[in-house]
Amino acid sequence: MRVKDLTVLLGVIGIVLMMVVPVSVHVVDVLLIINISLALMILLVAMNTQEALDFSIFPSLLLITTLFRLALNVSTTRNILSHADGGRVVETFGGFVAQGNLVVGFVVFLILVVVQFIVITKGSERVAEVAARFTLDAMPGKQMSIDADLNAGMINETQARERRRKIEREADFYGAMDGASKFVKGDAIASIIILIINLVGGLIIGMIYHGMGVAEAASLFTQMSIGDGLVSQIPALMISTASGLIVTRANSEGNLASDLTGQLLQNPKLLFVVAGTIALLGIATPIGVLITFPVAAVILFSAFRLQKNLNQKLVEDEKAEEQQQIEEVRSPESVISLLQVDPIEFEFGYGLIPLADTQQGGDLLDRIILIRRQCALELGIVVPVIRIRDNIQLKPNEYVIKIKGNSVARGELLLNHYLAMSPGFDDESISGIETMEPAFGLPALWIDDSTKERAEMSGYTVVDPPSVVATHLTEIIKRHAHELIGRQETKALVENVRESYPALVDELIPNVVTVGDLQKVLSKLLKEKISVRDLVTIMETLADYGGYTKDHDILTEYVRQALSRQITQQYAGGGDALKVITVGPSLEKKIAESVQQTDQGSYLALDPSSSQTIFHKLNEQVTRAVQGGLQPVILTSPTIRMYLRQLLERTLQDIPVLSYSELEPNVEIQSMGVVNL
Repeated sequence: MRVKDLTVLLGVIGIVLMMVVPVSVHVVDVLLIINISLALMILLVAMNTQEALDFSIFPSLLLITTLFRLALNVSTTRNILSHADGGRVVETFGGFVAQGNLVVGFVVFLILVVVQFIVITKGSERVAEVAARFTLDAMPGKQMSIDADLNAGMINETQARERRRKIEREADFYGAMDGASKFVKGDAIASIIILIINLVGGLIIGMIYHGMGVAEAASLFTQMSIGDGLVSQIPALMISTASGLIVTRANSEGNLASDLTGQLLQNPKLLFVVAGTIALLGIATPIGVLITFPVAAVILFSAFRLQKNLNQKLVEDEKAEEQQQIEEVRSPESVISLLQVDPIEFEFGYGLIPLADTQQGGDLLDRIILIRRQCALELGIVVPVIRIRDNIQLKPNEYVIKIKGNSVARGELLLNHYLAMSPGFDDESISGIETMEPAFGLPALWIDDSTKERAEMSGYTVVDPPSVVATHLTEIIKRHAHELIGRQETKALVENVRESYPALVDELIPNVVTVGDLQKVLSKLLKEKISVRDLVTIMETLADYGGYTKDHDILTEYVRQALSRQITQQYAGGGDALKVITVGPSLEKKIAESVQQTDQGSYLALDPSSSQTIFHKLNEQVTRAVQGGLQPVILTSPTIRMYLRQLLERTLQDIPVLSYSELEPNVEIQSMGVVNL
């Protein structure tokens, strides 16, 4: 057994023996000083502890110190009653605190007991009880968090074991503190009882055994009883305070002193208010300026110093942050952040900043939220977050829309004007700045507020600049939706379907098609402005035909036929007859004969002269339909639809190409013209 272990054992045995073995007055004096020193040390350690577990021995130490204090009470009581002598320490505390007035000394002792018993001990006991309960309730959640971190690879087995052990120690500690706080409460009660015993017993023994008078015995034994009570209650008060500090301290990176100065004085401006209030108190009340002004001056000086240090710290932090940014730019790893490309960007000149500034009434951010909701309903995809930023390289009123870092559209706005689009005939009384509507390329005018009402009465379509931007951005997203859906976005859509149709997803992916195959089909549909919101039907169709072919073009055609009701509603939803441009038999035969089959799939191989002829004839029919105010739709047979779409992809990409199989049987079809070779 080591020496320190043996010393602790002998010390505890000595404490027990003190209760039954008489101890000389001089030894008791030394032990009382040791008791005060030990209590002061415990208080200082508790103040400088960051976590409660750093002082986990405290519950046991609380029991030992309480036992030690009670043993000293027994020894001093024995000496007082036996020899009418409590020792120099007891005599000094009784005489110095009482200052010759026994009533004052008795009142001070009672105040100390009340403060310790009702205020500190009672509060510490309640906090320890609540902390123990909440610690036990939180154990399962903390254990699950540790298991989750371990499974995710964020911590290893050793770290997990250490964290579990810490949770167990916390539960044991607060449970022990809940019980140990009862010792302090019992010690306070015992001190009152011992004081009464010393007073009554001392008075009786003084008169009977020492031959003293009533007044002499009362004075001597009362003073010694009060000194004995004070010399035990002062260390008890310090240990009770330490107990309260331990159970009320939350986990922190500093000790009590650093937390107090760092949190209590973190806002120096409040000290100016305090200083002004104290000074006003001295002026407006009978307290007087001689008392309040020095205190206010000290607080004011402290506020100035703290504010100066805070400003200096802010400057140093800014310099440190700038230096850190410079170091990050210089480091090789900083280049990685530059590789990130935003899916959609909206950049604008400084003149259009009010569009996005909510303090200036801009609602662009709210409109973008609505655009994403609208695209989700119409296209069936989740549009990525749109990055909005100003660009000083642009003209003040210019804006640019980028897809994956590349500019795809641009326009100019006049914020204090309205965009007026002609109904088909111009009103000469409507004057403005000529321009082009950016979304659809229609001729328009920028008009001022005074002309707005007259333009609306003339049949012009008048919109404000934010609506122009919102419309343009919506059309660009629809036009490039097929570029915005990748494998990651497709995976998110599949997981959303899995919540309601797990059997479908499990059968289709990856047994029949992969996520990449599904992404290519969705992209081809979106490229022709076909909504993929009905993803269940799309996946059901792929599950039916995915086992026969892996050609994405053919799979897309099967999906389009399955979406016939949706496509019919999209192009003939008004109930009127669907007016189409029909592909004649000679053109269908020419295209069918030009299809080439390869291992990678099929493609259309037409000679340049035939392609030009087809373009010319189709363009004539499309132009005639547009001049008649109709939306041109090309209708062909299912076998050549996708090849004709490939042929017209670059020249007539906005013209929908449908097949007979994609239309419902009950829809009425009217041919506006036939294209033959």
